Amino acid sequence: MAFILERGSMEHIHWYPGHIAKAEKKLKEQINIVDVIIEVLDARIPFSSSYPNIKKLINEKPRLILLNKSDLASPEQTLKWQKIIKEKTDCPVLATSSNDNKDLSKILNKIAELGQPKIISLIKKGMLPRAVRVMVIGMPNVGKSSIINKLIKKTKAKTGAKAGVTREQQWVRINPKVDLLDTPGIIPFKQDDQKIAYKLAFVDSIGEHAYDTEAVAENFINTVNEFYPELIKNYYGLDTEEVSINEIALKRNWIIQGGRADLKRCAQNILNDFRQGRLGKLTLDNAE
Repeated sequence: MAFILERGSMEHIHWYPGHIAKAEKKLKEQINIVDVIIEVLDARIPFSSSYPNIKKLINEKPRLILLNKSDLASPEQTLKWQKIIKEKTDCPVLATSSNDNKDLSKILNKIAELGQPKIISLIKKGMLPRAVRVMVIGMPNVGKSSIINKLIKKTKAKTGAKAGVTREQQWVRINPKVDLLDTPGIIPFKQDDQKIAYKLAFVDSIGEHAYDTEAVAENFINTVNEFYPELIKNYYGLDTEEVSINEIALKRNWIIQGGRADLKRCAQNILNDFRQGRLGKLTLDNAE
C-alpha cells in the first residue's frame, strides 16, 4: 500500500491499490470488536487528513475526533476547524498534542461517555458491565501510535484476549472504564485529488520513497504562499522576487558540483522545517 508519483508534464501522486482490499478488511474486523472509535486527524491539514467515507467504514460506532499535532498548527484555524467538524459530523472534537498530557482526562472522560450506551445495553440484556473498548484509527503518520502511547502512559498492563474476540488482538486496560486495542488502524484509500495528495506528502503521511521530494517541496512553497504570503521569503531571507527551491538553496549556499544548487538537499530541509515546526504554527487547509 503506497503512493506513487507519475512523471510527465505534471507531477502526480497516485495511490497504489495493491493491498487496499486486504488492509480495509483487517480494519473492518478491528472496528467490529470495539465500542468507540478515536479518529485522529492532523491539525495542520484537518480536511485533507480525513477519510470521506468514514461513516461507511465504522457504521454507527460512536466517534471521538482528535485534531492531533495542534501544537504545530495555527491556534485560530484549529478552533475554527473544531467548530466546522463538530457541525458536520455531530461528533465531539478535541485538539490534542502527542507531547502534552494536559488533555488526557478530557479524552478518557469523552471515551467513557460515548461508550456508556453500549454498556447500558449489555446490562439490559442481563450481562455484566465491562470496560468500554476503544481503538484509534487514521491516516498514516497523523500520530495514532503517539496517541495510543499517551493513553497507555507505558505503565498499564496488557489484558490479553477478550472472550469472543480474536486472540491476536492485544488490549490494554487504561482504567477500570476503558480498554484500548493497542494496534492503530491505518485507513487506506485511493486519492485522486492531487491537492490533497500533496498535502499528505507535506506532513509525511506518504513515504518519501514514493514521491519526488523536489516536486513536493515546490508544491509546498506554492501552498504556503497562498496562506502565508511572505513567510517563506522572510524565513529563508530571500532578497529576490522569485521564491523557489533553487533560490533558497543558493541563499543557504547548498551547492553541488558545477556550482549548481543542491535541490534535493534543499527540498528535504524545507519539508523538515515545516514538519518540525520551525516555520511556525501553520494550517494548510482553509477553514473559511
